Amino acid sequence: MSDQAVLAGYVTSIVGSKVLATLVTAESSGSPMDAAQVDLAVQIGALVRIDTPRSSAFGVVNRLDAQQASSPPRPDQERLVEIDLFGETPWDGQDDTVLDFRRGISVFPTLGAPLYSTTDAELSKIYARPDASNVVIGSLYQDSRIPAYVMTNELLGKHFAILGTTGSGKSCALSVVLHSVLEAHPHGHIVLLDPHNEYWPAFGEEAEIIRPADLQLPYWLLNFEEMIEVLCSPDTNARDSESAILKDAILHAKRAFVSNEEDSRTLTVDTPVPYRLSALIERIDEAMGDLGKPDQMAPYLRLKLRINDLRDDRRFGFMFAGLTVKDNMTDVLSRILRIPTSGRAVSIFDLSGVPSEIVDVVVSLLCRTIFDFALWSPPEDSAPILMICEEAHRYIPRDPQDGFGPTRKAIARIAKEGRKYGVSLGLVTQRPSELAETILSQCNTLFALRMGNQQDQDFVERALPESAAGMLSCLPSLRTQEAVVVGEGVRVPIRIRFSDLEERKRPQSDTANFAQSWLEDSTSRDTIERSIDRWRRQQR
Repeated sequence: MSDQAVLAGYVTSIVGSKVLATLVTAESSGSPMDAAQVDLAVQIGALVRIDTPRSSAFGVVNRLDAQQASSPPRPDQERLVEIDLFGETPWDGQDDTVLDFRRGISVFPTLGAPLYSTTDAELSKIYARPDASNVVIGSLYQDSRIPAYVMTNELLGKHFAILGTTGSGKSCALSVVLHSVLEAHPHGHIVLLDPHNEYWPAFGEEAEIIRPADLQLPYWLLNFEEMIEVLCSPDTNARDSESAILKDAILHAKRAFVSNEEDSRTLTVDTPVPYRLSALIERIDEAMGDLGKPDQMAPYLRLKLRINDLRDDRRFGFMFAGLTVKDNMTDVLSRILRIPTSGRAVSIFDLSGVPSEIVDVVVSLLCRTIFDFALWSPPEDSAPILMICEEAHRYIPRDPQDGFGPTRKAIARIAKEGRKYGVSLGLVTQRPSELAETILSQCNTLFALRMGNQQDQDFVERALPESAAGMLSCLPSLRTQEAVVVGEGVRVPIRIRFSDLEERKRPQSDTANFAQSWLEDSTSRDTIERSIDRWRRQQR
């Protein structure tokens, strides 16, 4: 970039926000050096300027083409460039003073209007610091001297998504965004679902790390759908009969625990109040004793067996362990939501050690509980909460038949209604084409990192505004640490390079170093023994 604009071509066609221009040739530009500058000015994704009768319009280079292409190309061959217009700087009608940049086009270019490269001053005006609350997350890829800003309220209040293939830097990008936000707003409330146990090094003492060994999510917080998933058989016919028994037993156990008669009358099977598993089993035994035929006992026996198995399985200790039952819901929510923050604004849930058969239930419970807490909080005392879902395609797959229904429903509810109650959603995934499109469409800011899969690119293209199409074509060639950012969180679509992270703020997401590890035989049988011990103890 420079302070001197380069004449690159002339407008030959205008269709809506799309402009077609013919580039100047080496002969018409005057010298080979000028031609090289033209080629640099109209790189895919580059910003260009076209003056209109009352403004300077800016657009992104979307496509390059050559009429009657020959091989090798002739120096005088006509070359075309397609541009997507996205904003303008109007001129004051009195003295032609250039006003501040704004999104959208009010006055379109005319045929024959010259096409110029953008200067440093113009880039600084386009990507100037917003008036609204904002944080710096990196720099403009065209010019590292120009900071890249995101607007805090628009980013957090209207949901966001970070999309990119494996190795493109999604985890580091999320860490940069969260650290930038927390440096400016240290008393945030962030809940991060971490399926691979990779974020604890990125936040250290600034986060509450919640692992299965010290996790407390009592079973009585589960709603009825979640309890069915945990306790009932997968077979549809068996599940139907077992769920009817379970519903009666849960209601009976809850009423037995609640001493207040008025509270007992308002109880439902989904009300989050404590109850004893022993009372649940007693009710099942009582109902089973009323049966006239032994062959009708099978669903009752299956439920009892499953409950006893869960109580005895130490992997499920965070949910079903303990002989005493108490109402510790305030303590549980205080820790999860970081209220008060106590110097730790992030709670990171290490899901890597949660049994695979129940991990979807845990995610459902967390998402639903966070939303319900916000829903019933007094508006004057509410604390906005950000919920981050790593590997989001696991929980909200595109096919409604896949995944766990209650988890999908809980996340969809946050996506659709969360902003009304101060609950924001952040989705991170390597396979955007496998995400539920209706939920992704609720994310009003997208960070698109490198993507090579054509299905993923097509999916993201449908989610991006038309003005960002030129930048989208760069996705396969983006370098690590680069992204295209579009949506409400930025003033205009922008291609950025994320800020460098200090070593202590980086997530533990590096690929195994095969080349280094295989140089010498450095492991031993002790390694296997330690691994087996951790495996058996279910402790990472």
